[in-house]
Amino acid sequence: MSDTRHPLKADLLLVLATLVAAAGWIFSKESLAGLPPLMFIGTRFMLAGVVLAAFSWTQLRAMSGANWRGALLIGVLFALAMGFWIGGLHHASHLGEGAFISSLGVVLVPLVGRLFFGERPPRVAWVSMPLALAGFACLSLEHGFRFEPGQWFFLAAAVVFAVLINLNGRVVRSVPPLALSTVQVMTVGVLMLPLSALFETWPEAVSMPVLGWLLASALLATTLRFFVQLYGQSLTTPSHAALILMLEPMWTAMVAAWWFGERMSELQLFGCGLIFSALVLSRWRLVVDVLKAVTGR
Repeated sequence: MSDTRHPLKADLLLVLATLVAAAGWIFSKESLAGLPPLMFIGTRFMLAGVVLAAFSWTQLRAMSGANWRGALLIGVLFALAMGFWIGGLHHASHLGEGAFISSLGVVLVPLVGRLFFGERPPRVAWVSMPLALAGFACLSLEHGFRFEPGQWFFLAAAVVFAVLINLNGRVVRSVPPLALSTVQVMTVGVLMLPLSALFETWPEAVSMPVLGWLLASALLATTLRFFVQLYGQSLTTPSHAALILMLEPMWTAMVAAWWFGERMSELQLFGCGLIFSALVLSRWRLVVDVLKAVTGR
């Protein structure tokens, strides 16, 4: 049962998780300066998976065959999403923009639920989705009618994440969160490293700075982020946690502006604002629940 007696602690942990996730974009982009994309993402998640497995070993051994099948299915989808994501990061010219496009996955969840599972989306979904698409258009049309490869990769990742979120609540409800995270992370490494060996040329040597960024990506942006996020989520309600986790694209844009000196035009800022508004609208019931909890009404 969630411990709601520590709301401030939960908030601080979840904000920290979003900040670490945002920093992970920087760690990953710096790593790509010396590593092929698939090799990097496979190594990053393999290392993180080994660490997570050490802490979730008891849970993993207790999983049934059905749990394993469901978790592996989610892991394959997660690997596909991360493959698109790292492709987007490899081609990206603007990290903040990519973070907002990737966050479209949350907005697309009702549409995917309607198309594949026959669910009836809430009315607010028909408002949030056009807003999100308008935001994506503003980001993409900054330099005229031209869509960059990185944008398409991030959008593909968002679509796969939307499918993953829909399946997540259907096939792995009984799997402990830490065990599920371990299977997801390990699956990325198991699938991506062989693909990298087949299609990429591995460097003969890796510089110390790149190795440092890789370790930071694996141990901080992946392992530590999962631990902090899961612990924070255990101390509060799912709706409250989801609301705070939506801050990740904002932090990413801010961190990228500080680290890489990225700047957004007025049109791009407007597009990000539309996408963030769509995120909030898509979780409007959660927003209302949080406001009621805060005000006591």
